[in-house]
Amino acid sequence: MPEYNHQFGLHGARGVKGSEAVARRLDSLAGGIASPVTSKRGLMARLHYLTRSDQALRAAREAGLTVTDRTVRAWLEGGRQPNRKNLERIDAAYRTVRRANVSRHLLRRLNARGGTRVELHPLNQSQVDRRFQRVLEFRSLNIRRWDRIVAAWAADDPSALDEAWVDQIVDLGSQWGQYEYVTNVGFAA
Repeated sequence: MPEYNHQFGLHGARGVKGSEAVARRLDSLAGGIASPVTSKRGLMARLHYLTRSDQALRAAREAGLTVTDRTVRAWLEGGRQPNRKNLERIDAAYRTVRRANVSRHLLRRLNARGGTRVELHPLNQSQVDRRFQRVLEFRSLNIRRWDRIVAAWAADDPSALDEAWVDQIVDLGSQWGQYEYVTNVGFAA
């Protein structure tokens, strides 16, 4: 059985870890506010999302938004603007709360009807010397249980997500190591 790639890109191959591609795809399925947090519209939308209920505000505080209620009110009223560090905290708290809110719904959709078909697009070898290139092909597999993957994504735990992802791609058999790094992972929910 192949081992992890320890020197990915040594000969010029390009791609991302499969678990990172899965996290990006889950983020796009989760949707959310498209405006950047640096714009007034994006900031206000995130603040309203994080303060719409006591539960949301409590989750935002657990996610790292540590300012007082008075400061949050001043931001919402437009009396004060958050500094760069607080903008980053607001954005991170929004992503964390959003992931927690949509993870149950996504999990239900991904596990429905026996799982979800996943497409694995192999890594890009266009910059690799011909003698070092491998024959890679488009692959697909059906993931029946998404619980660990979605839980790790919702917790924003990259190492747990990578472990959960590798546990799924070993179903490709002896070729699973060729798909640890990919150009894209596609699936719908």
